[in-house]
Amino acid sequence: MPRKVLVLGGTDFVGPAVVGASLARGDDVTIFHRGQTGSAPDGVRVIHGDRTNPGDLAALTDASWDMVVDAWSRAPRVVLDAARTLEPHAARYVYISTISVYAEAHEGVVTEASPTVAASPDAEATDYAADKRGAELAIEDVFGAERCVFARPGLILGPRENIGRLPWWLRRIAAGGTVLAPGPRDLAVQYIDARDLAAFAIDTSINGAVNVLSRPGHTTMGEVLALCNEVTGADASCTWVDAAFLLARDVAPWTELPIWVPPVGDMVGFYSCDSSLALGSGLTCRSARDTVQDTWSWLRDNPDWTQVVHANRPRVGMAPERESALLAEWAAQPPAAR
Repeated sequence: MPRKVLVLGGTDFVGPAVVGASLARGDDVTIFHRGQTGSAPDGVRVIHGDRTNPGDLAALTDASWDMVVDAWSRAPRVVLDAARTLEPHAARYVYISTISVYAEAHEGVVTEASPTVAASPDAEATDYAADKRGAELAIEDVFGAERCVFARPGLILGPRENIGRLPWWLRRIAAGGTVLAPGPRDLAVQYIDARDLAAFAIDTSINGAVNVLSRPGHTTMGEVLALCNEVTGADASCTWVDAAFLLARDVAPWTELPIWVPPVGDMVGFYSCDSSLALGSGLTCRSARDTVQDTWSWLRDNPDWTQVVHANRPRVGMAPERESALLAEWAAQPPAAR
């Protein structure tokens, strides 16, 4: 049965995936945004406004919504304002959160029951994890636990990726030459394609928190880079460099070498999050090949795309000179050290 879905934002990465999934199931979709990051597809109602101005939200109160979908990642008080305005008019609030809300100090594999970071629902922007957790608290305070879901992805990939992790690798490998590939080659990578995240989030009947990710080991660092080479038609040659060597030279995992999280240190368990609740409740994950191929196809259709840099997220990627210097130093290591 078609639903009336309100998407706050809706034109930047996960937003278009939500809109696409909703349209595919026949929903009546409205997006509320400032009109700065893209346009809505045909068949979508558009209401322009700035959600940081509470008065603009009044334009959303002349209708009833079966579902509100939100992915805001800055000041929680902005989500609190939206929740308070929409609560009398909406049946359910779907929030795209993150596994970053879990506290760094925890025992074992991260599950939905793991402890979360300290946060406040009416706070100004602080850091990414606290901002996301504060938004969850804001929604739960207003809508109650039975009328909301917090979809918690980890690494999100796919077409329109606004952080630029997979796009950086695709473009680097497409440029050819010798590529610094961070080891180990068989490092397990757990992620979710934005389109699979969206389809699950808008259909799930789960209330509260749910980790929305592939199974651990869905792909590997080696497979991702091999697929990048394949889909771009490049002649790049990957030189696999030991994780300890890179860390000893202050190479930043996750940001300087996107996607890479070494199997040592504080983030060692990042790609082993328990996603069994979502996987047992209807989450389906497309292949890494589909995600890489579709992202490259989108980049070719949008050659001028550049990373969107948010105040609470760093720029990703390694400078060419730094890569060259590290490769030269690695090559100079005695064979036994490589």
